[in-house]
Amino acid sequence: MSTPGGLWAAHFGFTRTPFSKSVPADKLFARSAHDEAVARIQYCIAESALGVITGEVGAGKSVAVRAAVAGLDRTRYSVVYLANPSGGCRGLYVAITTALGATPRFHKAEAITQVANLLAAEQAERHRKVVFLIDEAHLLSPEQLEELRLLSNAEMDSASPFAGLLIGQPTLATRLRQGIFAALDQRISVRYAIGGMDLAESVGYLRHHLELAGRTDQLIADDAAARLHRYANGIPRALNNAAMAGLMAAAADGKGLVDDLCAKKAVAELTRT
Repeated sequence: MSTPGGLWAAHFGFTRTPFSKSVPADKLFARSAHDEAVARIQYCIAESALGVITGEVGAGKSVAVRAAVAGLDRTRYSVVYLANPSGGCRGLYVAITTALGATPRFHKAEAITQVANLLAAEQAERHRKVVFLIDEAHLLSPEQLEELRLLSNAEMDSASPFAGLLIGQPTLATRLRQGIFAALDQRISVRYAIGGMDLAESVGYLRHHLELAGRTDQLIADDAAARLHRYANGIPRALNNAAMAGLMAAAADGKGLVDDLCAKKAVAELTRT
């Protein structure tokens, strides 16, 4: 985790930067939606199935995936992560080929055969299961979705050569239910939408991250926490930003507690920007 810097951090005596996105997987705040998403991702991996995890921006989709993948034995699993699918159909093949240690072929037909052989070799020769993670999957084109369907077919449709996970915004689930994607949609074994936290979870989340930063006392007043929660709508990333703005407002005013006035200032600042 990152070392805190700035007068505001010294003001509160933080040992680490609070609300950092670099929190280790084993120290993430345990909330029901996160735990359920992790469980479903783990099922997809174990069964070499296709899954879809959706949620609003900042809801914790990538965090859940990171938590689920963190415990994998890399001698038994090969993880392929595509952060942005903007590279078209070739980008899918390049991501898999590169991650599996080969140089991608230029022509599409050759690339398809190369990927199929690499996936088969991972299982048959190296005894490793491939886990293919596609982030921002709502940006996938119809052509890419069709290529993904074809890639998932093996042994006359009796097995899948990899575990696949599509991670994206809620529009992804809507798109997949369109008739043109019926063949792919039928292959999806797991679907889960990560929602925002309720007030109790938001309060627990704030306290947890402040404890990770070295403060076990109440640093954010109850009414301030409720205001930050309402602004963030329970979305972790938005709550992180609001809490940081509240801490800075409190430090600027020389306060040892983020009170409701500080929370108001934080929300007003974030709303303006």
